[in-house]
Amino acid sequence: MRYVYFQATAGLSGDMILASLLDLGVPAALFKRRMAALKLPVRIEVKDVRRGALRGLKVDVEVRRHAQGRTWDDVTAFIRKTPFPAAVRDKALAVFKRLFEAEAKVHGRPFRKTHLHEAGADDALVDIIGTCFLLEELDIRAIYCSPLNVGSGWVKTSHGVLPVPPPAVAELLKNAPVYSAHASAELVTPTGAAIVSTLAEAFLPFPELVYDRIGYGAGGRDLFELPNILRAYAGDLARFRPQKQVYIIEATVDDATPQVLAYFLDESLRLGALDATLSPVVMKKNRLGTKLTLLAPLDKIECLIAAVFKETTTIGVRYFPVERRALEREFRKVRVSGGEVGIKISRLDGKPVNVQPEYADCVKAAKAGGRPLKDVMRAALRAYEQTQGRKVESIGKAAKKRQKRIN
Repeated sequence: MRYVYFQATAGLSGDMILASLLDLGVPAALFKRRMAALKLPVRIEVKDVRRGALRGLKVDVEVRRHAQGRTWDDVTAFIRKTPFPAAVRDKALAVFKRLFEAEAKVHGRPFRKTHLHEAGADDALVDIIGTCFLLEELDIRAIYCSPLNVGSGWVKTSHGVLPVPPPAVAELLKNAPVYSAHASAELVTPTGAAIVSTLAEAFLPFPELVYDRIGYGAGGRDLFELPNILRAYAGDLARFRPQKQVYIIEATVDDATPQVLAYFLDESLRLGALDATLSPVVMKKNRLGTKLTLLAPLDKIECLIAAVFKETTTIGVRYFPVERRALEREFRKVRVSGGEVGIKISRLDGKPVNVQPEYADCVKAAKAGGRPLKDVMRAALRAYEQTQGRKVESIGKAAKKRQKRIN
């Protein structure tokens, strides 16, 4: 299974996403052959171009006949009849649904009576269905995207001249991090916004990546201010840890009972905090208080901040990003008197550096066996060490047998 991370420093569009995914290694001939099954009046051209100092792949979809605006029912019927797997069709329908919802809202029309013009044309069908096909072809199971540079200025549409980002794009990118830099142009199109806002799991500043391929997708214009390129980094999903950058949420409290704070500590972990601590502090006017500290992944910040306000008496919180490094972890089970105990093995560069029995399992085994907790913990570690010894011994015996056969 694979992941892809889109670096959208020059924004993105449907054709840029297509081109960046094609550039990851899908043959253009295969892509054209699969798109021909849509039986649309289009001609697809894939070529290498330069944008600024960078090369990139450019996908041009030439529409031979002007398409009328399509409704949701039109698009649904069309996609349902395509010969693609259900996973491809379902993703494409999810993207189009977001497009229709955004257009209906910004233009004040009923969902089923809304017509898509630019975003419902034949080239957009190729962009969206083609993207979903390429994700499946590349075995992409997780999609991430950088904050989006939306550009600035004005853009001409079928609805007239609109500010950048156009209303539909602004609606689609609610809750996504956006900014405007360098270029006075529309950098994020409705089709591109719909694809990433529907399919991306998170929008992250450039994270720590282990990747083996980069795809370069070129936009239609050669911008003066920056290379009009979307970069797609792809790699093994098992080696991608998007949450290395986490956030610390802090609050100081001097008017909450210990019971309330103790309860909230457990509640914060249930809500997704990676860690939660309480520490004594001296506050203003020399009052004794408690500092609450939570370690949170990016996607849990809002719900945890809301929980702090709801469950404690604080009226303000601080939060800021931090970098985190964590050892690789593996869990094993060993049997001791009283039941099974989990063993957590932490590794650095593949070598064990910490081995600890799970506290809750040890407590359960101690109660079941009527033994002191410290004895159960020692017994669990001995049991783990014995299994490791037998493993090493069995490996050694197997090697000796192989050597005898060779001799």
